[in-house]
Amino acid sequence: MTSIAEQQEDRAVTEAGAWLARLQRDDVGEDDGLAFEAWLAAAPANRSAYVQSLGVWHEYAAGAEEVTAELARQADRPRPLSRRWVTGIGGLAIAAGLAIAILPGVLSQTASQSFVTGKGQHQRVRLEDGSVIDLNAETRLKVSFVRSERKVVMAEGEAIFDVAPDKARPFTVAAAGRTVRVVGTQFDVRSRQGELTVTVARGKVEVRPGVATGHDYLLTPGQRLAVGATGVEDLRVVDPQEAFGWRIGRLVYRNQALSVVVADLNRQFVEQTEIGDPELGAIPITGVIVLDDPRAVMARLSLMLPIRSVPSDRGLLLLKK
Repeated sequence: MTSIAEQQEDRAVTEAGAWLARLQRDDVGEDDGLAFEAWLAAAPANRSAYVQSLGVWHEYAAGAEEVTAELARQADRPRPLSRRWVTGIGGLAIAAGLAIAILPGVLSQTASQSFVTGKGQHQRVRLEDGSVIDLNAETRLKVSFVRSERKVVMAEGEAIFDVAPDKARPFTVAAAGRTVRVVGTQFDVRSRQGELTVTVARGKVEVRPGVATGHDYLLTPGQRLAVGATGVEDLRVVDPQEAFGWRIGRLVYRNQALSVVVADLNRQFVEQTEIGDPELGAIPITGVIVLDDPRAVMARLSLMLPIRSVPSDRGLLLLKK
């Protein structure tokens, strides 16, 4: 006789399989995500069942031929199924059935998603493995999950990655001709106009040259690697939270040129700021900028710098005082 606990566990496993299929649909939306989060929180067994189902799914992908052969043998020899078989080979059968009936070909192809943010837009993405990506404004990246690797290609932009550990599937970010490789960690990658910075808050991060020339680096918490457009590399100790500041509406600068600051601000606001005199762009800035309103930001900077702002067709024009 099956106990109540076993019945609850069986129900959780069945529901986890259904969620695994539901979240892979092409039309999955925010309502599905909210319902899934509610289901995970409804019972402790649900989360562990879903993790188990994901593991079964990956195991099936790695050994689909063996599982199919085993199912065929079982079909030739019908007999009562034990609970152990149901949760073992039977679990693989569920995954195989989902793959055949609902997701044809998904295991033999790369599942990928693209994410794009515009001016003033931030986006949080929760991936199927539990990893979270926070995209800064004007960021373009593509996420691809295959059996042996979780891969992100960042064409341009900045993002904070909070990576779920999975030793069997390393997480890589390709940006500015280099590859960032981790297993489980939190770090920021900024790739703008051929320049790259990688800042680590937790765990360890490998940065490899990829198609570019340069050195291999193993970064630990509190380290930042900056690579210029010409390939010049700079490794230093920093406060990681400074790199993460944009997520809470703060930009932190240490001896950065005004031209760099203005370029960052123009990503965060629809109203654009232009520098009217090239000499102003070289003025160094150190401090914290609160991203409340572009006119308020420039008014505060005007108190510290020899600049003034006037209205323009696009927004603001910076001139010498």
